Amino acid sequence: MVKENEVPASLEWRVNMPSGSSRILAPESRQTCRFFSRFQNLVTGIVLNIKDFFEKAWTLAVNEPKKVIHCLKVGLALSIVSVFYYMKPLYDGVGGNAMWAVMTVVVVFEYTVGSTLYKCVNRAIGTCLAGSLGIGVHWVASQAGDKFEPVILQASVFLLAAAATFSRFIPTIKARFDYGAMIFILTFSLVSVSGYRVDKLVELAHERVSTIAIGASICILITMILCPVWAGTELHHLISSNLEKLADSLEGYAAENFILDSSNHSNEKDSSKRLQGYKCVLNSKAGEESMANFARWEPAHGKFNFRHPWKQYLKVGASMRSCAYCIETLHGGINSNTETPEFLKKPLNDICMRLGTSSSKVLKELSSMIKMMKNSTKLDILVDEMNSSVEGLQNALKTFPSYQHIPTPDPATDEPPNGTKEPSLKPIALSLMEIVQMATLTSLLVEIASRIEGIVEEVKELATQAEFRDESSKKSKQTQTKLNGNDSNEHEVTMTTVQKV
Repeated sequence: MVKENEVPASLEWRVNMPSGSSRILAPESRQTCRFFSRFQNLVTGIVLNIKDFFEKAWTLAVNEPKKVIHCLKVGLALSIVSVFYYMKPLYDGVGGNAMWAVMTVVVVFEYTVGSTLYKCVNRAIGTCLAGSLGIGVHWVASQAGDKFEPVILQASVFLLAAAATFSRFIPTIKARFDYGAMIFILTFSLVSVSGYRVDKLVELAHERVSTIAIGASICILITMILCPVWAGTELHHLISSNLEKLADSLEGYAAENFILDSSNHSNEKDSSKRLQGYKCVLNSKAGEESMANFARWEPAHGKFNFRHPWKQYLKVGASMRSCAYCIETLHGGINSNTETPEFLKKPLNDICMRLGTSSSKVLKELSSMIKMMKNSTKLDILVDEMNSSVEGLQNALKTFPSYQHIPTPDPATDEPPNGTKEPSLKPIALSLMEIVQMATLTSLLVEIASRIEGIVEEVKELATQAEFRDESSKKSKQTQTKLNGNDSNEHEVTMTTVQKV
């Protein structure tokens, strides 16, 4: 018997069946609830990830519509080249090797015109050269007899593949013909190996070369006609925007460190974006080199001639990175644990702010100069202002005292001594770390200004090689045209009066 106040160890439910028998029902298992809870969380996480993916894809498509257009161009090229496989007359014309045209489109169609031309030309050269050598080696091996034929073929594959692979380590060939060397190895190996079992090797090679030419031609036509993306134009805009970001970072760091009133600071998000702009310059080396390499394959387009000095853009980018490294060091000094006291900043505040502003103006003028491809009439004036600010900072550092007099109240009463209203002036020696911190920041500003002069020289060299337009000469031509027009009108008037007389 169970007492009233006792709780049984386990509860059991008994259901009386019509037959008089009973069955024990166990309590609901918790593992089932956990399984459904985990399954629900898993489904919810998958749905949220898919939603997040589509949101990011939509943002990318809105911000960069050129990439969406590139995807449509690839789809169009594949649709056109697939016709050779679906239509029987075209399929018979290419000998059943239409799939090589599809593979060519997939492999060589790139985002920019230069990269597509680079792959198409390299693939054509590598395929033709490897096919010709493969046919020649196959003929020589067939003349040597059945015993020596596989030996000659294997030896040729070994030697030419090793030589082509070694050529890929040479900097000049790696920069411009790396893809062609890889295609040469692939094509020669396929021709040599398959030629041992194929009788009509010349016909097979001709069909594959023709299909590759069809695929490459379709890619070139579509990428150059439908909304072309030129690698040279992208490089041009990248260098111009990096100069502007560098100017914003320099101006932001000068204001961040030498401004005394914290209420004058701008929005934290906007200022952080401006301050981190120099990182884009530091991380753009690989992109600049690839764009410059692809731009050399492109024909004349827009403002750029066929032999535009793309290598000079790399020199401008290298000069910008040397300046960005100094700004990165300046950023590390500002964010260090040692803070420069305000009574140290105050004597140098104005001159440092003026140097940062003048240096930023020079960089912005260089950015505008590259963007518009016009020689600037204000550049020399801005450089002189920057150099005068550097001289002013150096003179201020020479006259800067080794100690400062600051008010020191009496520690007992927290009031000025002797009952005076004015605090006493007591010489306080500066801490070594504070002096080093201030000297480092000012010396970095001077070093940044000197490296900006290097950027100016490289941009001027670019303007000379690319033949930037001169604003003054353009204005003089316009005035000369107007004067010539006025002179011709006056000459016509005089001639008509003479004829009347």
